[in-house]
Amino acid sequence: MKLQFLVSCLISPLAAALTIAEINGNRYLSSYAGKNVTGVEGLVTAVGSSGFYLRSTKPDRNSATSEGLYIFGKSAVSSVSVGDVVTIDGLVEEYRSNKDYVYLTEISSPKNIVVKSSDNKFKPKVIGKDTGNPPGKQFSKLDDGNVFAVPNNESLISVSNPKLQPNTYGLDFWKSLVGELVTVPKAYALSRPNNFGDFWVRGNWKVSGLNKHGGLTMVGNDANPEAIIIGSPLDGTKNPSDTKLGDYVGDITGVVSYAFGFYRILPLTATKVSKPSNAEHPAVSFTSKGSCKGITVADYNTENLNPASAHLPLVIKQIVEKLRTPDLLFLQEVQDNSGATNDGVVSANQTLAALADGIEESSGVVYEWAEVEPDNNEDGGQPGGNIRQAYLYRPDRVELVKPNQGGPNDVNAVVDGPSLKFNPGRIDPANPAWDDSRKPLVAEWKPVKGTNKSFFTVNVHFGSKGGSTSLHGDARTPVNKGVEKRTKQSEITANFIAEILKKDKKAHVIAAGDFNEFAAVAPLQTFVKTSGLVDVDEAAKIPETERYTYLFDSNCQALDHMYISKELRRSVKYEHLHINTWQNTAGEVSDHDPSVAMFDLC
Repeated sequence: MKLQFLVSCLISPLAAALTIAEINGNRYLSSYAGKNVTGVEGLVTAVGSSGFYLRSTKPDRNSATSEGLYIFGKSAVSSVSVGDVVTIDGLVEEYRSNKDYVYLTEISSPKNIVVKSSDNKFKPKVIGKDTGNPPGKQFSKLDDGNVFAVPNNESLISVSNPKLQPNTYGLDFWKSLVGELVTVPKAYALSRPNNFGDFWVRGNWKVSGLNKHGGLTMVGNDANPEAIIIGSPLDGTKNPSDTKLGDYVGDITGVVSYAFGFYRILPLTATKVSKPSNAEHPAVSFTSKGSCKGITVADYNTENLNPASAHLPLVIKQIVEKLRTPDLLFLQEVQDNSGATNDGVVSANQTLAALADGIEESSGVVYEWAEVEPDNNEDGGQPGGNIRQAYLYRPDRVELVKPNQGGPNDVNAVVDGPSLKFNPGRIDPANPAWDDSRKPLVAEWKPVKGTNKSFFTVNVHFGSKGGSTSLHGDARTPVNKGVEKRTKQSEITANFIAEILKKDKKAHVIAAGDFNEFAAVAPLQTFVKTSGLVDVDEAAKIPETERYTYLFDSNCQALDHMYISKELRRSVKYEHLHINTWQNTAGEVSDHDPSVAMFDLC
């Protein structure tokens, strides 16, 4: 049953012969919601399974008021054909299927449909040519300049009902075209399709954050409102399942709508890739020097890795062929030996042995590992999986300094030296900030050759963003779920690192992992300020548009980061290997990309 939320519960007297632009108005919510209207005239531009779309025959030339409108009613579909000019009566409604979504203005219960003429010619509006360009940078006036500002959810579009400024704000732009038949010219795919075949695109208009592969990278707090989803085709065909980042799709024609938390274009028929992008990222361009002069360090979230994982052989292949067997790997999402089976097993020795043995069999390179087993079902992630961070290391290149493994609840500390009370050990594991989340794994190492100076590593996997609202949602700013918790986690981790640097301001420190946050957002701003570390992306001068390890909705983005003490900035090398984000769904091994760095640790 269609779930409806009426802005007005009372049906007012008839409002006669309104234009489509007047019904839509220049705000998010129609002032005619809840009212019956008569004699609404429009040209049928598209027909779907549950309704049809009208374009006004009396446009008002105001870019803030859409000239398109959705008419909801399955029984009415057979009464019209594309190209008909019709008049209808019906009820103006504001519809959404979830309280977190923005309302869609529509006419429901259409009746008294009169076809005035047929076979009328018309053209779709070409976005950026017949309309303005979709604005970049800002989504809504209600975000006050930063879509990631905290606190979140300070206002609601459905309550504020702001005036549309389609030349300034991305959401306003798409809202101002709802119901219209449009063409996205020269579209490129920005994502893989979801389970319903929906995927994001950019058209032939000005964009920000354009990376070398054709995607849009989130830079600072710019989350690219100029992108748009291509949804389910109106004719019942299916979009291809193998579309991927950077594929050239060409022109796409469809109607602008809103559903499932996002503005979208529903194409008239299925899309087709005209020119596929390259899916294969090259291997890292550098390898270890075998001594403190050049130690290679990698970071990789291996996505729920266990001995029975179908992707285990592929992770092994990637580490050997793409990462080129780095000296030290920071791993996240290493599951216990029984994977997601919730049987009380917490040991991951078989998982890590399978990984190390596979690498040795493939390359001849021997790896050992270091970790701290969590308490059962205390660290979040897939139930029963007991994900944890772990280090995989080459004993011919690096070694733990005075190994003294802590337990899951042992509180690590920085002691004189500086050194660690537990090596490896966990940081403040009983702190409530880590409830249902992974505790940082800290260790002290030294290169086998070239120096006796040690270096410290902090392997993190901060709390999830699960439960966040969409960037196109009602809440402004959108709910960035867990941001307060991640800020506290950042403070705890950064304070521990600051203790190391307090005892030795020239200490070598590397913190890396899945921070589950963007560099410009509060948790990581706090982390950098408190820890005194610097972003390796900055130290290695990686272009801002090439800083991504994850693909989500329209954005190439970085949830995985590496930070270093200032002493390590000299001669640093760093590369993000887009061995997963460039792949189609079938070729994706993990949902994260790995990154590899090389440091002079002498």
